[in-house]
Amino acid sequence: MARIGGKNASRKYLVVLSCVALLGIALVADFLWASSSASASSPYWSTNLDFSVRNEVSADAASKAEQEKKSKPLKDQISRSINATFADLPALHLDWEEMAEAPVPRLDGAAVQIKNLLYVFAGYGTIDYVHSHVDVYNFSDNSWGERFDMPKEMAHSHLGMTTDGRYIYVVTGQYGPQCRGPIAHNFVLDTETKTWNDLPPLPFPRYAPATQLWKGRLHVMGGSKEDRHEPALEHWSLQVKDGKALEKEWQTELPIPRGGPHRACVVANDKLFVIGGQEGDFMAKPGSPIFKCVRRSEVVYSNVYMLDDGLRWIDLPPMPKPDSHIEFAWKIVNNSIVIAGGTTEKHPVTKKMVLVGEIFRFNLDTLEWSIIGRMPFRIKTTLVGFWDGWLYFTSGQRDKGPDNPSPKKVVGCMWRTKLKF
Repeated sequence: MARIGGKNASRKYLVVLSCVALLGIALVADFLWASSSASASSPYWSTNLDFSVRNEVSADAASKAEQEKKSKPLKDQISRSINATFADLPALHLDWEEMAEAPVPRLDGAAVQIKNLLYVFAGYGTIDYVHSHVDVYNFSDNSWGERFDMPKEMAHSHLGMTTDGRYIYVVTGQYGPQCRGPIAHNFVLDTETKTWNDLPPLPFPRYAPATQLWKGRLHVMGGSKEDRHEPALEHWSLQVKDGKALEKEWQTELPIPRGGPHRACVVANDKLFVIGGQEGDFMAKPGSPIFKCVRRSEVVYSNVYMLDDGLRWIDLPPMPKPDSHIEFAWKIVNNSIVIAGGTTEKHPVTKKMVLVGEIFRFNLDTLEWSIIGRMPFRIKTTLVGFWDGWLYFTSGQRDKGPDNPSPKKVVGCMWRTKLKF
């Protein structure tokens, strides 16, 4: 009897186990069916599923496949969600007229206006070729005429430059193409006799410093140091008159609050203004025999500083947006500073440089900024003149098109518009 009871108990135990197993199989099958349904509809699950598959292939191949898979949809998403012209500010339409093109295209050149003549200096023709001459534009007959050479020892781009109405003072700058460093050699040009003379060298070379004549002294401040990248704060001055230095050495002045190159430097109403600019720039690749340019971090800013008595810098209202590469892109018109083009902060997604196409006005009576119009295209390091009510600009590097504000072609075109405000 005991043995019979044991057999019955074993049979019951096997039946129970079979039922449990069947129930477990059913639950697993149900779970798998639900999971497969979720994988078809849930992006989160789909991502995890893709990850589990990638574990079965090499990490390099998986990474490459994933990048190829995502590259096109990401570009499409960027083009749909962020317009490339995001940095453009509302501006009035202006009627522009294209004039005679400059003899050569220029990037990072320099220019000063004396009466009806615009003297255009140096600059890159290409990244591997720099100009070493001066072209002159005559606003009276709207034509390019005279051309003459610069001294062989003079820098070719990123110059500091200003004029007293006859003499043009040329300070430091980059010597040679690509990303060579600056030199400390300075010159003065007599525009009536077309003769060049030396000025005392700067204490240290500077790249694209802010430069102006103020209170009988030639002021040089900021810019970048010898590596083209590190911002400089130093401020020096030299007493000059009629194209000659009255001192043998530069005098140390009040350092500028924020260093860096590519700024507008203006004297108006017996005050000195320094506007916009950036910190950082391209540098030479270490060990490169041709000083090949490589990009470094840059910060473009909108700061405006005024030196009213030589003893203190005063913060003024900032520009409507950060703006750099404007050192020769300004003119004084009707007691206002007018600035055309430049570069602003990089595109937030592509990280590419963004050019500026607005024309800004700083009212010296109210110390207020406004936008008075738009250029025919965005452009940086353009060279600006004003004559008989017309605002002119020539040279620089323009954008890739209306929907792409990144830089492309170096140009020598000349445009003008009738300015009214």
